[in-house]
Amino acid sequence: MKAPEISVVMPVYNERARLPEALARVARESYDMELVIVDDGSTDGTRDWLRKLAAGRVRVPGFPRRSIVACFHDCNRGKGAALRTGFARAKGEYIFIQDADLEYDPADWAAMLAPMRAGNADVVFGTRLAGGGAHRVHLFWHYLGNRFLTLLSNMLTNLNLTDMETGAKAFRRDLLGRFAITSNRFGIEPELTAKFARLGCRIYEVPVSYHGRTYAQGKKITWRDGLAAFWHIVRFRILD
Repeated sequence: MKAPEISVVMPVYNERARLPEALARVARESYDMELVIVDDGSTDGTRDWLRKLAAGRVRVPGFPRRSIVACFHDCNRGKGAALRTGFARAKGEYIFIQDADLEYDPADWAAMLAPMRAGNADVVFGTRLAGGGAHRVHLFWHYLGNRFLTLLSNMLTNLNLTDMETGAKAFRRDLLGRFAITSNRFGIEPELTAKFARLGCRIYEVPVSYHGRTYAQGKKITWRDGLAAFWHIVRFRILD
């Protein structure tokens, strides 16, 4: 069977209320694609709903059942671990990371895919900080922390990214065979960035829309993850 052009890898943790809408938005995009969903030990009913989806007892309009792969972690291991599981199951020429929390819009994939289809890019980051679509305005300290971490990452990788911590990333699947991923939590963002840079990948940025959540709405990243990201930036560029 011919491999799909795109594998969408979606890590999920306690997103039962948002997951059907997230999948519906993915299904609206008319690509030759598969959807690899990794439940990372959810406790809010997400796992049961995904098992029904995998068994065909619930459907996502626009998605053939055979195009959806569901994977399950026995306990919560973190976003990096979920992505590692999803990457191992992906078969597409290009991999897109898509969170299930509705902060990023699959409608931006076309702009991200274009440089790779044209043969100009190996990796594309969807930047929230360089113009583009609509953005919710909130959480100043997250913005400031993001800029600091991006600056530090750029200093150690010699890149000029505007948004290293973006959750909207896409890349050629064959790159995965050239490095190992070790991060279990949000360190996956600086780890991927450092390892793409080390390989000399052609990295593009494309402006994307961003609809950020508050903590009351379920946002999971905290200041502890920011401190961990600082360590990971140093580790993956200098010590790894």
